[in-house]
Amino acid sequence: MIKASIIGASGYTGGELLRLLIAHPKVEIVQATSRQKLGEYLYQTHPNFRKQTTLKFSDPAELIPTDVLFLALPHGQAQHNIAKYAAVAEHIIDLSADFRLRDADLYQQWYGEPHAAPDWLDKFVYGLPELYRDELKTAKYVSGVGCNATAVNLGLLPLVNTGLLETNLPIIAELKVGSSEGGASVNSGSHHPERSQTIRTYAPYGHRHTAEVIQESGLADVTLTMTSVGLVRGALATVHGRVKDGVALKDLWKAYRLAASQNPFLRIVKERRGIYRVPEPKILAGSNYADLGFDLNPKTGHVISICAIDNLMKGASGSAVQSMNLMLGFEETLGLEFMGLHPI
Repeated sequence: MIKASIIGASGYTGGELLRLLIAHPKVEIVQATSRQKLGEYLYQTHPNFRKQTTLKFSDPAELIPTDVLFLALPHGQAQHNIAKYAAVAEHIIDLSADFRLRDADLYQQWYGEPHAAPDWLDKFVYGLPELYRDELKTAKYVSGVGCNATAVNLGLLPLVNTGLLETNLPIIAELKVGSSEGGASVNSGSHHPERSQTIRTYAPYGHRHTAEVIQESGLADVTLTMTSVGLVRGALATVHGRVKDGVALKDLWKAYRLAASQNPFLRIVKERRGIYRVPEPKILAGSNYADLGFDLNPKTGHVISICAIDNLMKGASGSAVQSMNLMLGFEETLGLEFMGLHPI
């Protein structure tokens, strides 16, 4: 059994980490911190933990040594205390955006301020196992992944890895996302009377997760357009591009089947009948799967790649636990076997 702690365990991603690690056969949670909830039982904030744990929220200023430390803090906080965290844990997984970008100048460009610990950026491995499985096996420090970047990067992965994509043309990704992407804190935009029954495009250009897609895909001209929809969990990326001359539908099948065969949480969804013919976030709630679909206009070469995920799982805490499994030598899928619910 390895000992794990979570800093910032009262938020949504912290709650998902707790849910996964409480049931993980190789993990004992020794500390879960929250200043606001200090001294309260975990289940008073996360009611699904009733009869699952009697652990209470502790003070983040009083950290105890642990094998792996998860940082589920708001963006911008972990970088100011990373040396302190490294002193109490051999392995760190930071779910925020603080260590996702390897270039300090790129971080300042997209996040609007200088990075507080630029010397640490190249110590972190980007925590998406589908891209960095081998590197994660020897990593000590792992960055989190942006949920929207994850959906786009996984949607692009079969096309990029097999060289089918025309890389000098624009890539446009339209994302529909649920309200949990806004976190547990409330603002006027997430207030239920203002958000209910809306389909609201809130970032036509310039979403920060664009930087991760550019960094990880190697594509220079990428646009993410963000639209909130009436879901709590879920992100659906519809990615538009163009394939190289001569690429046919059979080539796409081969590329997507290869990606699915190499990655335990990637599935192809391209059915000829039934309700769920293409990827849909609804059936992925609570699971670590990413469902991939695709189509091609053979006359123009216009390709559409679709990726559906649970943003709190594959887009955050699920990938973090999957990365932990690889870091610590466990079976990659351990503790992540939940298949989602239907109906929901």
